[in-house]
Amino acid sequence: MTRVGVLALQGDVREHLAALTELGVDAQAVRRPGELGAVDALILPGGESTAISNLLRAFDLAEPLRARLSDGMPAYGSCAGMILLATEILDAGAEGRAALPLGGIDMAVRRNAFGRQVDSFEADLDFAGLDSPVHAVFIRAPWVERVGPGVQVLATAAGHPVAVRQGQVLATSFHPEVTGDRRIHRLFVEML
Repeated sequence: MTRVGVLALQGDVREHLAALTELGVDAQAVRRPGELGAVDALILPGGESTAISNLLRAFDLAEPLRARLSDGMPAYGSCAGMILLATEILDAGAEGRAALPLGGIDMAVRRNAFGRQVDSFEADLDFAGLDSPVHAVFIRAPWVERVGPGVQVLATAAGHPVAVRQGQVLATSFHPEVTGDRRIHRLFVEML
């Protein structure tokens, strides 16, 4: 059975583990390099991208995770996870404490693109491959400003990509883990 890890350093860890469990997936929290090595795929949750990046460095997970992604490990990132999966973060933050691009998807992402916490919103989005709209929760959400030639745009909001896929790596700028709609998680599991 495929084991899916959830990066458990900060953010919506519990919600992603619950979504995977509801789908009958063997799910495991990942905090250390050994735990990363024991999973077949990984979810990078929403949270705060700089905090998660700093914890990736502190727990010596940044380079092992970058290597696993480079070797083709399937991954899904929501919100902050989308930011981390990018090849370029347009507003990464201060040197040495910056959000860390892991290079899972050939895209440039802008953090907090929709605005501050008070600008958070919900919207129903058409999502490629799904028969009805996805109710999307955007919390200080990023958007994608550039995608490479191998990247498929699955959904847009305000004229920008907010869901993308490249091979076995999926990313959304919104939080399906908080809605109870498991179609995005199911799509990821079916990609494995």
